Amino acid sequence: MNSTSDIFEPGSAVRIGTLADINDVIGSAMSQGGLLLTEANLTPAFLTLQTRLAGELLQKCVNYGIRMALVMPDPAAHGARWAELALEHRVHPVIRMVGTREEAVRWLVERA
Repeated sequence: MNSTSDIFEPGSAVRIGTLADINDVIGSAMSQGGLLLTEANLTPAFLTLQTRLAGELLQKCVNYGIRMALVMPDPAAHGARWAELALEHRVHPVIRMVGTREEAVRWLVERA
């Protein structure tokens, strides 16, 4: 990936709250060099880890080799487990949780 044009970044109107939503986003991202999501793309159901939606998205990204950056300035605001996930993914080769869109773009572009 050489530029931001290779990154699939759905608009804030795209909200991930079901398995079908995850499949749609993954399908769109597969033809791109990376996936950039923000908190605006996440529904309360997604942020509730018991629904397993977050795990499903992360696992699909790993399985399909889709590099994903999730902009989440304060993961702890969504619970202690989100803070742990962000810490665990700070050096993950496929998935990163970052504080700003600029960090997300930089990581996706530089790691291509």
